[in-house]
Amino acid sequence: MNKIIGGNPASTSPQGHTQGQPQVQSVTVDEESAGQRLDNFLIRHLKGVPKTHVYRIIRSGEVRVNKGRAAADTRVAPGDVVRVPPVRTSEKAVQKLENPAPAREFPLLMEDEALLAIDKPAGVAVHGGSGVSFGVIEQLRQARPAAKFLELVHRLDRETSGILLVAKKRSALKHLQDQFRERETGKTYLALVVGDWPASKKVIDAPLHKYLLADGERRVKVVGKDDPDGMRSVTLVKIRQRLRGFTLLEVTIKTGRTHQIRVHLASQGHPIAGDDKYGDFDLNKTLQKQGLKRMFLHAWRLQFNHPVSGERVELLASPPSDLENFVAHVAPTSPV
Repeated sequence: MNKIIGGNPASTSPQGHTQGQPQVQSVTVDEESAGQRLDNFLIRHLKGVPKTHVYRIIRSGEVRVNKGRAAADTRVAPGDVVRVPPVRTSEKAVQKLENPAPAREFPLLMEDEALLAIDKPAGVAVHGGSGVSFGVIEQLRQARPAAKFLELVHRLDRETSGILLVAKKRSALKHLQDQFRERETGKTYLALVVGDWPASKKVIDAPLHKYLLADGERRVKVVGKDDPDGMRSVTLVKIRQRLRGFTLLEVTIKTGRTHQIRVHLASQGHPIAGDDKYGDFDLNKTLQKQGLKRMFLHAWRLQFNHPVSGERVELLASPPSDLENFVAHVAPTSPV
C-alpha cells in the first residue's frame, strides 16, 4: 500500500487499524515533510501509537528508509520511501480519532501564507496531552480542514493568555523555531506580582532546574550557578505601574525555560498574582473573590523576523478584560 503522507496530521486516518490485520506500509515522503526527523515523521503518521513504541520499531530496524536501516534523527527527504511495520493503536486512541476536537477559530492578530498569530485565551492548552484531550492546535486543524500544514511554533502555559504563533508551512516553522532557539525573538509579558517590586531589580540571571513531584507533576526551581543540572535563565524586568499591594511588570525573557517567569519572579519574593503553582495560595483565594480567577500573566508583545520577507514584525495583544478590570480594581486613587 503506497500513500503520500504530509500536511495536516489531523486529517490522517488511524494507521494500522483496518478491517483485517495491520499491514506493512510504504509511505512516500512529500515536500511538506522534507527535512523532518524520522521519529517525528512517524509520530505524526502513526496517530495513537505510543512514542515509546515508535522508538522501539526504529531501534529494531523494522522501520526502513529506502530499504536501509535509519536512526531516529535521520532527516527524511522528498521521495524517500519509508517502510512502516504493522502497528496497532489502542482503543482509547481510536476513540480519540473518531471523536476529534471541536472546531474552533481564535482571535487573529495576523495571518498570511506562512503563519498565523492568535490571541490565545487563558484556560486553553496549546495542545492535547497530560490529561488534556485537545488544545488550540487540534481545534484549529478541525476548523481548517483544507489546511495542509498547521504546527505550533512555540508554547504558552494553559493559564497564560496572549500571542501564540502557528506555522502554515514547514519551512516557516523551522525558520521561526530557529529564531526562538537563537534568541532572536523579543518576547515580553505583562505580569502582576504581589508587593512592591524594587526599582533596582531589572535583571534576574538565575539557573533553573526542572524536576517532578511524587505524583509526576512538573515543577521548576532556582538552583546555584555551579549546579550541573541548572540551565542558565535570564529575565529582564521593567516596572509598568505601581498599584495597591501589587506591581504590574513588563517582563522580557531572553531564554525560554519552562515556567521561567513564574519561578524567577517568585524567587525574588514577588510571586505572580493568581499563580497556583508558585504563588501565595491564601492570597489567591482572596483574589478570586475580588475577580481575579486565574494567573495574571499575559503574552503581550512578540517581535520576530518574518520567515519569508525577513522583515521585522512586532505584534501586540491587549490584556483581556478580566485582567484590565482587576488592574482598575487595585489602581491607586492618587499617583504613587
